[in-house]
Amino acid sequence: MKSINEREYYSKGLVKKEISEYSQGRWLALYAISRGKRVFLRYWRNTQEPLTLRSISDFDKLLNQTRWAVPRTFYATANLFKDLSDKTKLESRNNIYASTPIWDIDASLRYWEKTIEVARVIINALEIEGVSKSVYLVWSGRGVHVHVHELAISDEIRDKYNALDLSYSIVEYILRKTHEKILSIAKEAKDPERPLKVENEMDIKRVFTVPLSLHKSVNYAAIAFKPEQIDEFSLDWADPNALKHNKDWRIYEKGEADELAIKALKEIGGYFNRVGEIRTVVGFQKPRKEPKARKNTVIRSGAKIGRFQVMALLQAARYFILKGDINKAKSFGLNRAIFYAWAKHYRVARAKKSGIASSSGKEIKFEYLGNEQAPVSPNGFFMMGEQEQRPEDFDKEIADKIEQAIPFKVAWEAALKYVSKFPKRVLLDQQEFFKKVYDPVKDDFIDRVVLGKKEGKTLIDFMK
Repeated sequence: MKSINEREYYSKGLVKKEISEYSQGRWLALYAISRGKRVFLRYWRNTQEPLTLRSISDFDKLLNQTRWAVPRTFYATANLFKDLSDKTKLESRNNIYASTPIWDIDASLRYWEKTIEVARVIINALEIEGVSKSVYLVWSGRGVHVHVHELAISDEIRDKYNALDLSYSIVEYILRKTHEKILSIAKEAKDPERPLKVENEMDIKRVFTVPLSLHKSVNYAAIAFKPEQIDEFSLDWADPNALKHNKDWRIYEKGEADELAIKALKEIGGYFNRVGEIRTVVGFQKPRKEPKARKNTVIRSGAKIGRFQVMALLQAARYFILKGDINKAKSFGLNRAIFYAWAKHYRVARAKKSGIASSSGKEIKFEYLGNEQAPVSPNGFFMMGEQEQRPEDFDKEIADKIEQAIPFKVAWEAALKYVSKFPKRVLLDQQEFFKKVYDPVKDDFIDRVVLGKKEGKTLIDFMK
C-alpha cells in the first residue's frame, strides 16, 4: 500500500464531513506524532476545554492548532454528552444523553477474515433480538467495531434509564449469548502476539476510532459499512487512497433496540450497578500462569496483601463508587498509594498536600475527590511529580501482586462491597476515609473484608 500524507488525507471533504458529524456530542481525542514522540490530545489549546467537533470549521481549527504535529488518528467516546464545556462535567453520569453500544473485535491482520466472522456472529445475535436496521460496522485498522446506533434506543427509554447503563448491558448481554461461538472462531486465530479477542470496553470516557480516521500504526482507514455488505468486505475497502465507505451509518430505526435494552439491563444490571466482572473478554488468550488447583479451592485465612496494595485497591474502589470511571479509578488508586507511601517515608503524619510538586515549573492541574486533591496529567490520568499513573500500571503494580495471594476479581468485588457500606460523607473526606475505611483493615484485608470473619464467615469460594 502507498504511503500516506496525513494532512493531505484529512483535507478531503468527505473525510472532514464524516469525522465532524460523527464526533458531534462526543468527547474527541487526537493521536498525533511530534518530533518522533506520540501525543494524545483531548483538550483545546489554551482553553483546556474538552475536544469536540460541532462543525467542519472546528475540524479545520483543530488541524490548524496542531500544525506542530502530524495528526494520525481521531477517537471519540461511545457516549454523547449534554455539556462538553468542562471536563469535570464529563464525569457525571447525568450528563450522558445517549451511548453507542460498540463491540470491539481485535486480532492480527493475518486473521482479518476471522474478525469479520466474529462480527457476523454478533450481527446475527442482534438480528435475533430484533435489531438490524440500526447496526453498522467500522473497520478499525486491525479489527472491526460493531455499532448499534445510539438513537435506536428511544428517548423514552433513555429518559427512564441511564444511557451508559443501557449500552453497557447490551454489549455484555450479546457477548454472553455468543461466547461459545466466538471462542470457537478465536481458537482458529492463534497469533501469540495478537490473539483474537472481543471486549466490552464501554465506560464513561472510553474512546473508539472515528469513521474515516486513519489507524494509528497501519495504513488503513476506518471505513464504515452495513451488515448486508459484510460478505463482500475486503481490506481494499480501507485503502486511504481508494476509500469504499458507506455513509449510511447514520441510518437507524427509533426504538428498534428498546426491547433488547430493557432485557439486557435486567440481566446485566447496567454499567454503574453491574452484575459480574468489570469487563468481559472472550477469545483466545494466553493461559495465565497460576496453579491449576486454585480453580477448585477456597480462599483460606493466612493469605496476605501488602498495605500498599490494600491502599491502592480501596482508593480505586472509592473513586469508582463515587465517579464510575474504572480507568481513572485505577489511576487514582495507584496515585494515592504512592503518595501515602511517600508521605510515610518522609514521616508526614497527615498529608496536607495531595501531590509531589513538578520540577518542570509547569502549572499543575488538580482533580478533587471530596476534600482530597490529586494532580492530573493533560491526558486526564493522575500523576506524581511528572510520572503518570495509568490503568495498566495499576494492573501491574496492584492487580498482579494481589493475584499472587487471591484472585484479583475477588479482592475487587469485596472492596466494592466493603467501601460502599460507608456513608458518602466518609468517602468524600480524606482523613475519615483513611481512619475508618483503610486503617482498620490494612493488615488483614483478606480475613476481615474478603472472608468476612467479623460476620461469622470463615471461607469464601471465589468461583461463586
